[in-house]
Amino acid sequence: MDRQQVVLHMNPGMGDNSYAHNSIIQNKVMRETKAIVEESIMRLYTIVPIHCFKVADLGCSSGPNALQLVSNVIDIVDTTTSNLNLEPPVFQFLLNDLFGNDFNSIFKSLPQFLESLEEKKGHKLGPCFINATPGTFYKRLFPNGSLHFVHSSFSLHWLSQAPKDLGNKENIHLTRTSSPAMHKAYGEQFQKDFKLFLKLRSQELVPGGGMVLTLIGRDKTREIRTSWSLLGTTLNDMVSENLIEAIKLESFDLPLYDPTIEEAKEVIEDEGSFTLQRLESVILDWSTNIKEAVEDENNNNLDLNTKAEFTTKFVRAALEPLLKAQFGEKIMDELFVRYKNKIVQLIMEVKLLEFSTLIISLIKKV
Repeated sequence: MDRQQVVLHMNPGMGDNSYAHNSIIQNKVMRETKAIVEESIMRLYTIVPIHCFKVADLGCSSGPNALQLVSNVIDIVDTTTSNLNLEPPVFQFLLNDLFGNDFNSIFKSLPQFLESLEEKKGHKLGPCFINATPGTFYKRLFPNGSLHFVHSSFSLHWLSQAPKDLGNKENIHLTRTSSPAMHKAYGEQFQKDFKLFLKLRSQELVPGGGMVLTLIGRDKTREIRTSWSLLGTTLNDMVSENLIEAIKLESFDLPLYDPTIEEAKEVIEDEGSFTLQRLESVILDWSTNIKEAVEDENNNNLDLNTKAEFTTKFVRAALEPLLKAQFGEKIMDELFVRYKNKIVQLIMEVKLLEFSTLIISLIKKV
């Protein structure tokens, strides 16, 4: 098994640096896309007879967001079947992530979650089965024609691997100053991975099945993810102070790529299995919804330190397991203290740390 499939996961558990406590941005994106998920599911009900509604959530991670899609889909189906005077279906939800994901925390939350659903829906809730399917979504996960709907939120910017032999000694990710060859290598890896993802899902979906995807993208006019560049700068500072071995940094590249709308559209059209229903970009602030995370009644004017702390914890929750595997656990606290200080300086310079989120809705061709 690829070592990266084991170490690439969000911070587990319920601690201060866990993904469960630092995933408000992801939750915001899921709320933003609920109407698009509803549109896709309502369309399905007009063309496909559904007795057992089978839904896969790819890159589900852990914490409260892992079951948010389940709740959303059940609400949407409840409304749709009521409007069409249909019996509620049996539900089967298939939660997928890599092998190192904290599935145990999801399982532990299921009794309370299901009890809450039953209290809310009563007799209108059909049987609901929730299963875990560990593995990379760059391989087959489910039988042919077994799924009605596929969802993936904030996962597809993760590549199957960083491009090989980049010779990228100073940076851990693409920056403005990265060589054209490096930009080309990352772009080609994204095209290869996304095309494979679409091909595999087309085999697993029923004809006419739906898919809604969100991933971090970029606008042509915007800097490639500045927060990752600052992390590379922080690591370089620690190398210069002999806190990290240079060879460890030289051999490390983040397996992440933020495509433009044009790049995503080109792959979808080239792969050819899906009809593109929606492809749009939403600009978000890294500190979006920070007020939900900060328990402070007087937080209308949050200071720089609070904003930087929020952004740092978001990045730490996502990247710490990968960084820990490469550089060791001992330097993590020091690394993220330094990183937060750089985020403070950046916010002072640019005021807002913005990023683009691509929202994609697809229908499998019949």
